[in-house]
Amino acid sequence: MSAPAPPTALLADPRRGALVLPSLRVVVTRGPQAGATLDLAREELVIGSSRAADLRLDDPTVSRNHLALRATPEGLLVVDLESTNGTRLGGRRVVQAYVESGDVIELGASAVRVEARGGPGPSLPLSPSGGFGELIGSSPAARRLFAALEAVAAESVTVLLTGETGSGKDSCAEELHRRSPRASRPFVVVDCGAIPASLLESELFGHVRGAFTGADRDRQGAFADADGGTLFLDQVDDLPLALQPKLLRALERREIRPLGATQPRRLDVRVIAASRRDLRVEVNHGRFREDLFYRLHVFAIDVPPLRARRSDVPLLAERFLRDLTGDPDAALPDDVRDAFLRHDWPGNVRELKHRVEALAVRREQALDGLSGARPSYREAKAEAVDAFERAFLEALVAEAGGNVSEAARRARMDRPFLIRLLRKHGLSRTSL
Repeated sequence: MSAPAPPTALLADPRRGALVLPSLRVVVTRGPQAGATLDLAREELVIGSSRAADLRLDDPTVSRNHLALRATPEGLLVVDLESTNGTRLGGRRVVQAYVESGDVIELGASAVRVEARGGPGPSLPLSPSGGFGELIGSSPAARRLFAALEAVAAESVTVLLTGETGSGKDSCAEELHRRSPRASRPFVVVDCGAIPASLLESELFGHVRGAFTGADRDRQGAFADADGGTLFLDQVDDLPLALQPKLLRALERREIRPLGATQPRRLDVRVIAASRRDLRVEVNHGRFREDLFYRLHVFAIDVPPLRARRSDVPLLAERFLRDLTGDPDAALPDDVRDAFLRHDWPGNVRELKHRVEALAVRREQALDGLSGARPSYREAKAEAVDAFERAFLEALVAEAGGNVSEAARRARMDRPFLIRLLRKHGLSRTSL
């Protein structure tokens, strides 16, 4: 008989079709809010000095979004959100750590204690379906995602999709549009990280003829293109700080003013945004406006990484294989299935799809790096160089606010060469 799950773990209950949260309470033991309590009622709670924090501490040594408490199948995880004064557990500063009932977490000059409440914890619904449109999966993580998408699909509420690169945020946005009353209207995508900052305002809000040099005709922009439908703002974390107030006004007033125009234009647009970075961290560092974060965070959905839904890997892989080959009976060979199940998939669903595409062409290529066999010196060196280049480029372009010319200047390299490197690593709308 297996050991009972720890009292701080998130449990799946197939009979109830739900995830069961641990029955926990957070008690403030030190600081201005000493004695305040908060029960764990969602998968994640934020503690900080922000007015939007789930547990607000009026303490100047506490960051706006200081830490998150996240229920996981392995236990309750405390995550420091790059706070100024850090998070400590047992006197030691931690970035992430699992906590048990009775543990005291220090944040700035304040402290909180995690306590078991007794009795069953709250339950979170799982979708009874194994899919949401083109999205498929039977794992608890996938069914929790589908339940969240189902709850908001028919509404016009703003949705913020968060998750790692390649996890499928763009597919979630498309399915939300397809399942909404706006499905017959436009679905417009703007990649905030792929468009130079100097052009992004016109791309979003449009311009009138003569608004700037080269504006030889009117352009209505993405908001107007999406009128009556859905605007998907991908990589919204790359939105330049100077443009964020204008997006905030568009979301609050449902109107835009094109560059050079004297009158605003009212629009009926549903906005779905996606971010690969934690916007709470960006707010802490002053890179993202707090009021815009509140406006986007009306309904937030975290898209889980593939490693959190590992049992879905064969299901997804065979779907890709059948779509690619046109064979409705195509299946993974047993050794490929086993290798896929062992892999951690740092590139998530996108990486899996690329592996399946390789499998359809050359089986050995699909298993490169997965079988555990030691690569040759040349292969290992090439892989290390590729990994360095990709990490360097992602950080470089992010620091330059998506402006390729500025990124080239910072790296002291030719712009055409930088563009070739970006293309080599597939750093486009779907990956940056």
